[in-house]
Amino acid sequence: MGNQIITIRKGGLYEETREFKLENDTFYLYPTYEHQKAEMVKPEFHPLLQSTLEGWSPEKTTVTVEYIAHITDDVELLDEEKLRALAPYHIWTDNFADVRLHWKKKKPLHILFARVYKLNQPSVIEIADEYKGCKSWHHLLESVAPTDLTPVLTDEEYASKRKEILALLQG
Repeated sequence: MGNQIITIRKGGLYEETREFKLENDTFYLYPTYEHQKAEMVKPEFHPLLQSTLEGWSPEKTTVTVEYIAHITDDVELLDEEKLRALAPYHIWTDNFADVRLHWKKKKPLHILFARVYKLNQPSVIEIADEYKGCKSWHHLLESVAPTDLTPVLTDEEYASKRKEILALLQG
């Protein structure tokens, strides 16, 4: 954790409007494996993807929620040049980023800056049918207590990365 502080969103295939909408600025990171394909990730991150996928199968009935994120910024982006400039700050290939940008061309990408915290007491929850599919948001049917959190990055590390990326996007 801490390799990147941004995520790139445009919308889930099964969302009502097929458009991305930030429903809450604080949310749990629900581990999902719907689109985890090596060809979407830069080669240097393949070992991390492999270790993430170890032990996962579609037959699993539970999932462990270990992180909570707070979105500090939501920057809309339509500029391919700026998207390319973001390459050092995320794990995705240029091809994958381009596909996201050009899907529904007139709709912007959302560059979300996520301040992530580790739950010191991870929660194991049942995988409900409602959680399956390509969706940006799930409303958890079980409660997860967001207490006893440890920031993945220090305040200084996060602020520095955030400032650097925002300058690139605004420049």
